[in-house]
Order: sequence, then structure tokens, then C-alpha cells
Amino acid sequence: MKRIVNGLLIALALGLLLTGCGQGEQEEESTNQATLTSGLFTENMDRSVRPQDNFYNYINGTWMKTAVIPADRTSDGAFYELREKSRSDVKAIIDEVAARSDLKIGSPEQKVADLYNSVVDTARLNSLGLDPIRDELAVIDNLADKSEMSRWLGRSQKTGAGGAFHLFVTIDDKDATRYIPGLWQGGLGLPDRDYYFNEDESFRSIRKAYVLHLEKMFRLAGWTNPARTAQKIMDLETEIAELHWTNVENRDSEKLYNPTNVAEMSSRSGAFDWAAFWDETGIAGRYDLNINQPSYIDGFSQLFADKSLDTWKIYLKWNLLNNAAGMLSSDFDDQNFDFYNRTLSGQQEQRPRWKRGVDLVNGVLGEVVGQVYVSRHFTPEAKVRMMDLVENLRGAYGEAISNLEWMGDETKAEALRKLAAFTPKIGYPDRWRDYSGLEIKADDLLGNIVRTRQFNFQDDLAKLDEPIRTWEWGMSPQTVNAYYSPSRNEVVFPAAILQPPFFNLEADDAVNYGGIGAVIGHEMGHGFDDQGSLYDGDGNMRNWWTEADLEEFGKRTQGLVEQFNGYEVLDDLYINGELTLGENIGDLSGLTIAHKAYHMSEASKNSPVLDGFTGEQRFFMGFGQVWRSKYTEEELRNRVATDVHSPSEFRPLGSLANFTPFYDAFDVKKGDKMYLTPEKRVKIW
Repeated sequence: MKRIVNGLLIALALGLLLTGCGQGEQEEESTNQATLTSGLFTENMDRSVRPQDNFYNYINGTWMKTAVIPADRTSDGAFYELREKSRSDVKAIIDEVAARSDLKIGSPEQKVADLYNSVVDTARLNSLGLDPIRDELAVIDNLADKSEMSRWLGRSQKTGAGGAFHLFVTIDDKDATRYIPGLWQGGLGLPDRDYYFNEDESFRSIRKAYVLHLEKMFRLAGWTNPARTAQKIMDLETEIAELHWTNVENRDSEKLYNPTNVAEMSSRSGAFDWAAFWDETGIAGRYDLNINQPSYIDGFSQLFADKSLDTWKIYLKWNLLNNAAGMLSSDFDDQNFDFYNRTLSGQQEQRPRWKRGVDLVNGVLGEVVGQVYVSRHFTPEAKVRMMDLVENLRGAYGEAISNLEWMGDETKAEALRKLAAFTPKIGYPDRWRDYSGLEIKADDLLGNIVRTRQFNFQDDLAKLDEPIRTWEWGMSPQTVNAYYSPSRNEVVFPAAILQPPFFNLEADDAVNYGGIGAVIGHEMGHGFDDQGSLYDGDGNMRNWWTEADLEEFGKRTQGLVEQFNGYEVLDDLYINGELTLGENIGDLSGLTIAHKAYHMSEASKNSPVLDGFTGEQRFFMGFGQVWRSKYTEEELRNRVATDVHSPSEFRPLGSLANFTPFYDAFDVKKGDKMYLTPEKRVKIW
């Protein structure tokens, strides 16, 4: 699941049950068998594994043993299978549009067809070589001084040419009625600061491979002294990385809130010309803004002063090349893939061009194809069922909060007010985005990307003079994902995730409450995780907790940190419980509230035995099977270092180990590997 602050990872499987002291399948009831399915994927389970010892492998084990990650991916599982299905569904839409000969220039259909064609026309891309960025490389070479360079970095924010930080527009964390600009650290070619400093062999190997990649890219570009230039870039990026905040620090919403204004930026130390930067972006002198990592901005300003103009020119040219590489000729594209996909993530083959074309259309014109996608693949019945589930989960959350023993009445009242203010968005937007100002050409892939970035930047800039766009979505309908936004206090579920194993209109409700119900509860749970709980019902960062309740909340969440710190991913790799805390709270909250909502529903009272399992057991199996997933080792290491989500295997294992009703459903006892003593089980909501 994704938590969007300013701006679900899941999978599938199955199981067998325990009753009393033994293990055995129960006699199935015939009631409603003609109309109900269990929603379970029993072919994926491994019955040789005891559910009391490893519920994940019990539910998913056969699939885990037999599934082979496709060569053009770094992971596989339910989430990824749905993503492939969504991609194929969108390709069918694009193919129909592209086959037409009557497309009007400037129409949404023309833009979809030509954007896709600009990706798949490899002959044209190979004929161009480095030409698409040659003029911009010359602009960098001709920068006369650091003031001009500061202005160029302002322009790069609009074109996506890269730089040492990112400018964006977001809702003000402490005034949710307005937008403000924000600055975020950037400038690294490797995924995270730890890749520059971690002394484990895997990280040292990546650093060596990165320098070699730089050298190869510079040779392809025809630059002089590629080996020496590569080391210069690595040295400079290492100094930039030293200034970066860690991923754990970047989860702290309070520390990330550092308001200032555009005019005051000019007084910051160093040679960076902030006045020229803001003038080029179009924000000069008009606005308050937030600096997310102020020590980074100050450190970069000093570094900018210390390094020569020529050093920064080399760095900016590398950023330009690196950001454009996947849209250039095959020699650049292949080398870019070799490092960033094969070396960093273990992906063996480049994705076919048609997949890359579909993904770009989804990213650029997502709501154009999304309208057709919804009409074909999302029924009104599904939206009604989802709205009912959301309200059932809201009711269960309200009851859970009201009955909490550890929270006082004052904090409960604020929590209930926030819960009541949650805005659910299901399936697709009520208002579609207007792309009429975006120019797309069939023979200009990189130009399409640059114009898209400029179009989006200007659209964001316009928000600074507008009320909050409550209708806006952060994902297209065909996205297999979900998110919560604390500044908007909204939970969003795109249409594409609302299908099996998450949501099955033909299945008994038990598996749906365990699947999509837990997803809903997870996203609601982000409103009450360690960071979401800093925001009130109006979306403003404000402490609504009493001191005693906040202290007790911290004790309980610390228990999750310690629990997940103990999970061994590989022989030399453990989960970072602090980095993943918010998502782990979301998982436990989602499980807890979905289970409560299921028991509050009529469906739970007369649920039949299906596939040999009671409704109670199928609820937990529905929860377990959506997490089916496997990764290449390289991808797994990358995720543990950078991802706020725990690896999929540990998401059900960690949550279920804390949840006593699971123990009852599968007869988990002391001595079983899933067992935690009652005093160690974390209970929040």
C-alpha cells in the first residue's frame, strides 16, 4: 500500500485449517454452493507446511517453489500478475486507437497513438543516436558562470533534465487549504545514500559497477577521458550523498516541515543564485515554500561554491544523459538497462517495446485511456460493493476506537472526527484531466517527454493560485495500487486493483474482507500510523493527542519496530523496522479492522464451509494470499535498503503473529513458529 503525503504492494496464495488439537478438512455445507465460490487459490498452497509455523508458505508455498520470475521482471506475484493484465487491457485500447486513419491532430486519440508509436519506432531512435540531447549538452558547455548554471537548474526543473534537488508543488502540511512549492534533496545516480557508504560486499560491488557504467556511457557519448570523468562524477555524488538525509529521517513529517519564502532563499550561503533559479521557474518572489531537508540545501549551496564551474558542467551533462538514456538509441538504452535493471535489480531482459510504450501512455495520458478502461473493466456493481465495504470498515474503525482501553476520551473524540472526515475515492475520478495543452508527436520521443514535464510543471504552478483540487487523483484507474493522503485525508482505490485476489464479486464475503477489506483498512490505517496520526481530520499537521496517549501509542509502535528488526530476509540482511514502521502499522491495522468489520457483517453469521474452510479461516487465507510474491536477490536487497514496505513474505507473517483471532482459527500454540506470547503481541487499534 502506498501512503502519499505530498503528492499496496501485495500478492496471493492458500491454506488448510485446524480444528481442536488436530489438522483436517471440515465437511462442506451445500448451502449456496451453486452461487458462491471460496475465492481461494488452493493450487498455490503447500500442505506439507504447518500453518502454525509459516502461514505464508502454507498459503503460497507451492507457487513459491514452482514460479519462475519472467526474464523482463525483477519480481512476480499477484500484484504483478494484475499489473500485466492491466497492461494488456490498455494495449488493446491503444491498438484500436492506433489502427484508425482518421485521428485529428490534437485530439486525445491522436496523442495516445503517437506517444505509443514514438516509443516503439526503434529504427528512428537508432538513427538519431545522441542527437535528441546534443543541443542541450551544448547549452551546458556554454554556461558562462554559476549564476547562469543556477538559472539552467531552474529550467531543468521544468524539463526533467536532472539536478541536485527537486522542485514540486504540494499542499501545505499546516494549512491544507493552500498549495506551496517544496524542495527535496536529489542529485544521486545510485538509489540511496547508503549505496555510497555501506561497506557490505554487495554495495561495494555495485559502486564498482556504477563507475564502470559511467565510463561506458561517456565512451558511447564520445566524451574525452571517460574513465577519469567517471571517477569525478562518483566522487562528487559521494559528497552530495553525505549531505542527504536517510530514508528513516525522511519519514519524519515534522522534521520535513521547514517553511520559508522564496525571497529569503537568496540570503542562503554559497554561490548558488537562488534569485536566478526562482526567476527561471516562474515562482520568483511570490510564494512561501517548504524546504524538506534544509541542511541538505545549505550543504549543497556550499558544495556548489567549492567545486569549479567545469566540474559542475560535467555533472549536469551526466544528469542530462542519465535522464534521457532510455529514450535514446539502443546503445545508450542497452547500457542504461544493463546497470540500472540487470546489475541493480537482477532483471535479465529488457521489457518489450510494446510494454514500455503502454507504460509511457499510462504515465503521460493515463486518464485518457483510463476512461475507456473503466467502461470495459469496471462495473457499477463493483463500485457499489466497494463503497459498502468502505463504510463497513469505517464503522468498524469507529467502534474499535471507541472501545480502546489505552486511549483517553479527548484523543478518541479527535480520532473519531478524523475518521468521519475520511473521503473515499473508488474506481475512477468524477472529473477527468484535460490534456488539450499537451503536444505529442509520433517522431519525437524525448521531445514528448520534455513537453509532458513542462505541461505538468505549468499545471502544478497554476495550483499556487487556485483552491485545492479535491477532484484530482494521484493514480490512473488502470493502476494496480492504492494510497492514502494525509493532507487530503482521503483513501483512493483505482479500478484495476478491484479484482481477484483482492476483490472478487463472485466470492463469499470472507475472502473479500480478508483481501480488499484489509487493503481498505490498511489505507485508513495510514491516517493513524506514526506519521499519518500527526495530521487532523482537516489534513493539517497538528498534535491532537494528549501527552499520555501519545506516549502509549509510541510504546506500542516501538514493539512493531523491534519485531520487524528481527526478521531475517537473507543470511546477511534484516528488515529495517523503523523504515517500514508506517506500512507495518497499516498492515496490522488493516487486518484488525477488516476482521472486525467481517464479524459485524451479516455475511459472517451464516458463512458456509467452502473448499474445506470456514469463513473465519478463509478470511485469514484471503489476507495471506494477496501477499504472494517473489523477487530476485538484487531486487530484494534494493527494496530492503530503500522501500518503506517490508518484503511481502513478512507482511502477513508479522501481522498475523500479533493477532489472537488468527491463533484461534488455526490452533496456534506455544512452541509453534508463528507463536508470540500474549504480552509481546502488538495491539494498536
